[in-house]
Amino acid sequence: MKKLFTALAATAVAATLLAGCGTTEEPATTSSSPTASTGPVTYTDARGKTVTLDAPATRVVGLEWGEVEMLVTLGVQPVGVADIKGYQTWNTAAKLDGTAKDVGMRGEPSIDAIAALQPDLVVMGSYLAATAAPQLEKFVPVLVTEGSDASRNLDRMRDDFNLIATAVGKTDVAKQVLADFDAAIAAGKQKIAEAGAAGKYFAIADGWMEGSAVNIRMFGAGALVSQVGIALGLQNAWTGQVDATWGLGQTDVEGLKAIRDKDLHFFYNASDGNDVFADGLKDNAIWKSLSFVAQNKLHRMPDGIWTFGGPLSCQQYLDELVKVYTS
Repeated sequence: MKKLFTALAATAVAATLLAGCGTTEEPATTSSSPTASTGPVTYTDARGKTVTLDAPATRVVGLEWGEVEMLVTLGVQPVGVADIKGYQTWNTAAKLDGTAKDVGMRGEPSIDAIAALQPDLVVMGSYLAATAAPQLEKFVPVLVTEGSDASRNLDRMRDDFNLIATAVGKTDVAKQVLADFDAAIAAGKQKIAEAGAAGKYFAIADGWMEGSAVNIRMFGAGALVSQVGIALGLQNAWTGQVDATWGLGQTDVEGLKAIRDKDLHFFYNASDGNDVFADGLKDNAIWKSLSFVAQNKLHRMPDGIWTFGGPLSCQQYLDELVKVYTS
């Protein structure tokens, strides 16, 4: 757990704070049976770089789990994935079929391992663009996604998904997947309103141990999964400082006093089995005094729902929120 959060903080957030319905559906299955593009495709990625491929990419390497999920959702099984074991632990929305080769860590992929796969495209998040992209572009086209933007994260997710779909010739599939996701949001919002829960508060967090200290990472209103909750008509209770890219902030159990008296449900992720909230705080007096703990409104999310994913991960999170606020 600590390695996972340290890696994300180091690559994306350290400069500031940190030094869905139908979740069992098969990816890329649509009622309209869309066809893929076959001719040349042109995309402009998050760097503003325009690339034309002779044909839609089919041998694709994914270096970030959200982007890997998007590829699989579109019906493209990557030939290479960074940290396959980690992906399988943290992201169950779009399953790998076992053919992908591991190409190193997300923050430090192996250029040699990628080259050996002879891909026709490498997809990465923007935090890798300055370091890995120049090396990779010596032998393969690169597509850089924005990855996160706390000012517009749901729209950003849609943009990244459509960008990847363009490069792999699956824009019709992307259109259907996003239409299904938007329909799920509308249906979920209506269910929450009918249950009298519109405007209710939520908080989202994850955490890790450093020695005996519990570090808590709060998801502000601009975090991707928080945006899902807000789209459902709920309110994020955390108003502490967060970074501008991921919408994440760091605190400790003392800092949670800021939301102690609000009527809220508290959601957290512990997919690797290290549950710092249940284990590290079970005897902490401050933790036990928090309203959501005392009232049993604490929810460990099902393992494998990735909080920085694509439409299917967002839909998994949506499903859990709707279930809690309508029960």
